[in-house]
Amino acid sequence: MKPGSRSKYPGKPPVNKKILLKYSHGDGVDLNPKTTRIKNKYHRQRIRNKEQVINHVAEDTARTEMLLTEDYGFLEADTGETTTQFKQSQLAANVDITSASKHFKLNLEFGPYSMRYTRNGRHLLIGGKKGHIAAFDWVTKKLSCELNAMESVHDVAWLHVETMFAVAQKNWVHIYDNQGIEIHCLKRMHEINRLEFLPYHFLLASGSKSGFLSWLDVSIGQMISSYNSRLGRIAVMTQNPSNAILCVGGGKGVVSMWSPNSKQPLAKMLCHTQSVSSIAIHPYGLYMATSSPDRSLKIWDIRQLSGPLQSAKLRHPATQLTYSQRGLLGVGMGNVIEVYRDTTTDIKSYMRHKENWNVSGMQFCPFEDVLGVATDKGFTSVLIPGSAEANFDALEINPFQTKSQRKEAEVKALLDKIQPDLITLDSGVINEVDVPTLQDQNEAKKKLLFIKPKKIDFTPRKTKSKGKGGTAKVIKSRKILKQLAKQDAIKAMREAEVLIDVKKPTLKQKNYGVLNRFLPKS
Repeated sequence: MKPGSRSKYPGKPPVNKKILLKYSHGDGVDLNPKTTRIKNKYHRQRIRNKEQVINHVAEDTARTEMLLTEDYGFLEADTGETTTQFKQSQLAANVDITSASKHFKLNLEFGPYSMRYTRNGRHLLIGGKKGHIAAFDWVTKKLSCELNAMESVHDVAWLHVETMFAVAQKNWVHIYDNQGIEIHCLKRMHEINRLEFLPYHFLLASGSKSGFLSWLDVSIGQMISSYNSRLGRIAVMTQNPSNAILCVGGGKGVVSMWSPNSKQPLAKMLCHTQSVSSIAIHPYGLYMATSSPDRSLKIWDIRQLSGPLQSAKLRHPATQLTYSQRGLLGVGMGNVIEVYRDTTTDIKSYMRHKENWNVSGMQFCPFEDVLGVATDKGFTSVLIPGSAEANFDALEINPFQTKSQRKEAEVKALLDKIQPDLITLDSGVINEVDVPTLQDQNEAKKKLLFIKPKKIDFTPRKTKSKGKGGTAKVIKSRKILKQLAKQDAIKAMREAEVLIDVKKPTLKQKNYGVLNRFLPKS
């Protein structure tokens, strides 16, 4: 640009309105003093500031979309065709070699199987009901470990890294490394049916046959909370990725939401007239899909906890539900898998696949257009175009990380670990300041500052003692007296701290530090 000339776009470049609308959160709250129900001006100003932050975040997100180099695409049918008629063999024959290699099938004999992908979508863990356990890099087909537990396996779950995983076996939960060596046996988790790992809290959550919910901090090996939910046998359980709340389906058609901080459910939703057979939560925590043996499928707005957005009757009862990163919903009905797009507006089938055996587990692979399907007799990797995110943040989740990068990410995740006290329905609590606790801390500091040490007379005695005296001895005596005065002041401050913290520590005052295991036991 020539000196003295004016730029066409002074300041930041404009943002495309269509892209901005994609990240918009709506019109917001009515803050007009004449029409709003919020009469307090301070509350209106607080909400106004919060909405400004939300709008800035949406604008910045839309502005950075130009840096995304990859894009996603869906199947499009010609005139007179439907996308459901395309078979996996046809897709594998018309895609590139790399994508075609992601479609494979494993014939196994120790099912029915359960399966889990890691958060970066690189490694796969499968566990058979008859004791078969295997972990491998499914992209390169390199086997990490394979063993037979010689007892029933009910569920499997990866921990914070791909070198450790948990297996819910007949009696207890066992922890293994990537060599198949048993690291630990959690006998406090007895007869577990379902496992969920909360990556940002380092908590291993479990639901048992007797109805107990438990949360174990794997970073310090401490049981955070364990109590009876009084729901009976827990067979349907999943987590909300946005706020780490556990959603448990009951036999009376009620979905209850649980936190380790409360022995009562934080919320309950009556979803079906019969028992809940499966639950799936959108990765952004926006929607929840539930199914029932009466062949009903319902989509809920989990933020409002109100009536269903969409409802449909399926051909067969859905036993497995899962959401992809792009919001596609996978439904397992017997030996048939169907995938739906835009379930909030219309439940219309996008793709259909048929297996030889009944489906026992499903999960969309992160950052790959792949749906993992575990059956009674093996595992199948199904190609679903447009199901995954095309771009990834290497600082958050890196599918191509090296060994040193994995170690560095593990240390960083431990330092950024979120305390279990912050597991609430409102995920925005973590961004706010706990005002009462901050006030108590400030008052305690003020009390410590106003504590005055005892006055000590540093003047030497007038009577002369026997032996050598003089200035050197007087200065030495003054130093000793000053040191004693400092010790008395420190002792008084410690006594004041004890008096301030006389109250019995509650759950919110507990410190679940990563390095607590190295502290001396009292």
